[in-house]
Amino acid sequence: MSYWVNGIESQYIDASDRAVQFGDGCFTTIHVFNHQPKMLDMHIARLMHDSARLKLPQPDWPELEKQISAICQQQSADEFVMKIILSRGAGGRGYSSVGFTCPTVVISIAPFPKHYQELQRTGTKLILSTIPTSKNAYLAGMKHLNRLEQVLIRQEIDEAQADEALVTDTDGLLVECCTANIFWRKGDCVFTPNLAHSGVNGLMRQRIIECLMASQYSLEVVERFPDVLSCSDEVIICNSLMPILPVVNIRVDENKPSWHYQSRELFEYLFLHCQI
Repeated sequence: MSYWVNGIESQYIDASDRAVQFGDGCFTTIHVFNHQPKMLDMHIARLMHDSARLKLPQPDWPELEKQISAICQQQSADEFVMKIILSRGAGGRGYSSVGFTCPTVVISIAPFPKHYQELQRTGTKLILSTIPTSKNAYLAGMKHLNRLEQVLIRQEIDEAQADEALVTDTDGLLVECCTANIFWRKGDCVFTPNLAHSGVNGLMRQRIIECLMASQYSLEVVERFPDVLSCSDEVIICNSLMPILPVVNIRVDENKPSWHYQSRELFEYLFLHCQI
């Protein structure tokens, strides 16, 4: 991996940086293909929106876009993952954010996860996580830096040798997966969880919703418990890198049969219409 901190190639940030001290910041993850960052306008808009909600000091946005473009063009690989982190900056000891005027901007690049292409063919296997996400309407939807819940969920996934996990909130309502959003289909009706109180409103989720609104499918944003998936015709998961994967089975309990899915109707429709 390679890193740039405030425009300078470096692997180091100040130990007093608020990202380290409090997870005080936000981030976005970009799929770069043919040296071009996909959905860059949406990623920049996300950073602007989330940093404004957190009242972070703002970077020079045109300069940041120039840095992104330059880094993409400099790489020998033509496909990779770029992550952009914004933090409130360095300094201070307590929680107060008074006096912070210069954000820390960290850009990193990493190899693209090639296994997504294989999972498009074979489908993904999910478990039901025992770790819920917290409900907080003020933070809901944002891709903030506080990801400890996802770290613990990923441990469960690795231990179960699964691909992903269904994640619920503290009331047991379905929210998302560890690193992806989720949709399910029953006939011509498609559903996705309400993220008003928990979860990340992913950019591919937004793109899929836009696509479905102009399709023959009806779409509902709902609050449901995970067992609604037991009688669904199809389940898909998505994020900016996948970008869309079919689910073939979900294991919710070692002592009960898994839920299985064979249809790829929605997956094939979205894969055709949501390419960027």
